[in-house]
Formats: sequence, structure tokens, C-alpha cells
Amino acid sequence: MKRIIQSLAFVLALVPAGLAGETRAPESLAEVQLSFSPVVERAAPAVVNIYATRLVAERMSPFFDDPFFSQFFRDFAMPREREQNSLGSGVIVGDGLVVSNFHVVENATDIRVVLADRREFAGQLVLADEEADIAVIRLEGSADLPALDFADSDALEVGDLVLAIGNPFGVGQTVSSGIVSGLARSGRGGGAFNAGGYFIQTDAPINPGNSGGALVDMQGRLVGINTQIVTRSGGSIGIGFAIPANLVSRVVAQAEEGAASFTRPWAGVEVQPIDADIADALGLDRPQGLLVRSLAPASPFAEAGVQPGDVILDINGQTTDAPGELSFRLSLQELDSIVPVTLLSNGERRVVGVEMRAAATASAALGTAPITITRPGPFQGLVVQEFSPQLAEQLGLRSDLEGVIVLGIENAGRARNFQPGDVISQVNGQPIRSLAEFLAAAEDERRTWQVMIERRGGRVFLTWRG
Repeated sequence: MKRIIQSLAFVLALVPAGLAGETRAPESLAEVQLSFSPVVERAAPAVVNIYATRLVAERMSPFFDDPFFSQFFRDFAMPREREQNSLGSGVIVGDGLVVSNFHVVENATDIRVVLADRREFAGQLVLADEEADIAVIRLEGSADLPALDFADSDALEVGDLVLAIGNPFGVGQTVSSGIVSGLARSGRGGGAFNAGGYFIQTDAPINPGNSGGALVDMQGRLVGINTQIVTRSGGSIGIGFAIPANLVSRVVAQAEEGAASFTRPWAGVEVQPIDADIADALGLDRPQGLLVRSLAPASPFAEAGVQPGDVILDINGQTTDAPGELSFRLSLQELDSIVPVTLLSNGERRVVGVEMRAAATASAALGTAPITITRPGPFQGLVVQEFSPQLAEQLGLRSDLEGVIVLGIENAGRARNFQPGDVISQVNGQPIRSLAEFLAAAEDERRTWQVMIERRGGRVFLTWRG
């Protein structure tokens, strides 16, 4: 308690005095000895090291180093499995559960968790979510373990002090300090992180091995899970990213309920950010919100009365200015709840209640199994499946399309002009609304074909003769 009072006294002493904003040098021993050690003492015992082992299959050729011979001997390459070890960090969040990054324990055959007090436990992966890069591990035979409380990551502000705790480069538990540099980071060019992600940015140094470690506030509460850095050298340059604690807590809650994967509410809506021109056309005083471009007819938003051209301003009181932010805000909501969504519709603000309904599973979205077209003709070799909004959302396609989607191509015949992800919406002028309609059209024995497909947001016409 004494250290906390001393730290608080120093922080207050650094606040500019009066309107002149004057600063001064520390004047007492307490001010000179400002320390984050009370925060570290609270948080560090709950941060662990994770050692994961995975088997990696590789094919070794005696000529693999020679670019000329390797092309002839690739079919004779000798298969071999080798063990690959990865090192990361994790955070104990209660009830024997540890949170880390998915990429730390992906495909692991053995997980060992070592606490700060050097106790060691075997770990079992109980929930994995690659999209959010979160993994939840249960420790076997654990009892009386330290744990961190979750903070409200939505309460963070740019400039807040934070500490990053982890095991960089495998040197042992390390603490670095910094501030919150940015909020709502939801995409960046160059592949630094997934465009669909949503992160807290910090300048607290984060290095390889810190993945899965804790980002804590000055009360020692968990505000985020450190996940990655932007770097050219392999080391920290002061741009690190953490998964917000509010999302982590939702994943942990589902793991505690016995889920093996994280279930998100289904959106079924395609949106685009509002730029200055769109804002001016809509009468907004500044760019804000997301413009609804299309909706799946059965989506929760459509059922709530949302229409194309509406602007989604906020979800449950939290602004949504980027597609990644919309996905993030939906992920925080309780399934089967009704959440208020603020819209700008025909120039007027209104609030609608949207049901947070679970998205279909992959098998449910697919419905029946994909079909390979074997009949000779322009579609021979195509692997197709009836289009559905749920499948479209999983594949990142528009949800308002109709037709059949091309999942793959099994030969290089006349079907070579198609691409995976194409949606066949018309054959010889006949609209395709189902797999049955497409199969019937493919049975036609005519010699001239014209096919309309939706490809990457555009429309393409393919024609065959003879």
C-alpha cells in the first residue's frame, strides 16, 4: 500500500501546475523512486510460459538443394516427420484456464505450461478460435493458482499506462511499460494483421515469445492479450497489438460452458465505411458509421427492419465505423439476446432491436455435400455447392447473391475459365437460384453457351461455341 501511495504521489506531482502547464524535477525520495512493482507483483504470477510441440510433415529429397534436379525427384522425396517446438506466453484467468494465442498452440501434440514460481503443468487445448487468434487451455491437476481479473477494455483511452508481461525470446518473464497508442485498429496494409481483426495498439515493447502474454492496466487487471508486432527487423519498434479483454472474456465464458469453438452472432449484412463524400450525400456532419449495401433476407438485421442504404451508427451504444469493428461488436454480445442498434434511415435516427442469433455451422451452411460435375461440357470438373448467405459470410462473399458457388476445379478442361469463389447466377439467359436449376441447365445439349458469374464484386460473362 505504501508503494502505491508513493507512486500516486509522483504521478500527481508530474501533472502540470496551474494554467501555465509548468513541469518540475522530482523533489522527494518517493518521487524519485516511482515504481510499477506493485502492479507487477499483482499481475506477473498469473502470466505463464507455454511450450508447445507439434509434428511437422516434410518431404526430403537428396537433390532438394539443386533447383534443376529437384523438379525431377520431387515425386521420390522421402517423407519424414520432425518435432517443431514453439514458445509463447499465456495468462491464467481462473478455474485452471489459461488464455494464449491460437498460433502458439496450433496443431500442438504436447503443451507444457510453466508458472512464474516454476511449477509446471500439462495443458489441454479446450477451445481454439483461429479467427480471433485465441486459444483456451485447461491445466491438468491445477489448484490454488493466481489469476487475473478482466478489465473493461472499452474503458481504455489513448495515453493510458499499460504493462506488457511475457517471455520474449525465451529469456524468462519480462515486463515492459508503455501507453495505449491507439484503439479500434482493424486493418493495415502489408499484411501486418488480419483486416478482420480488432486490436489495442501499444508502444510497450513486444517481441517474439510475448505472444499470448498479458497487457495489464495500473490496477493489474487484464486489458488485452498481446498477439503481434509490426517489425522489419524481428524486434519491437514500438508498434504492438493486443486482443481486447472484452473479446477474450467472451471466448473464455464459452470455454467454461464446454464449447470447443467460439460461436459468433451472425450478421448477414454487407457494409462499407462512410467517407467524406458519402457523409455529405447523407447529410452527416462528419464521416461515421457503416453504410448497409446488402442484406441476406433471413439475416437478423433484415428481420429487424434494416434496409440497404441505412447507416449503422452503433451497436449496444458502441460506435461502428469499420467492418472489423462491426464484427468485433457483434462478437461481444450474448447469444439469443436482443441488442439495440442505432440507425440513420431516410435522414432520421431510429433504434431497432437485433437478435444475436448464432451463425450456422460449416456443415449447416453447406447443406448437402458439394457436387462435382462429370457431364462433358463447359462445367465438367467443377465442384459446386448451392449458394447460401451463411456460406457467403464464411467465404467473405456478398450475402445477397443467388446461384451456385464454385468451390474448386478437378481438371483443366473447358472449366479452366472458372475460378474458386465464382458464383454462377445465369446460364443461357436462365436465372440460377438453386443447385437443382444449375444441374438441369448443365444437362442441356446445345453447342453454344453463355454463363454469367459474379466474381470479386464484378460481373463476368463467359461464352463457349462448338
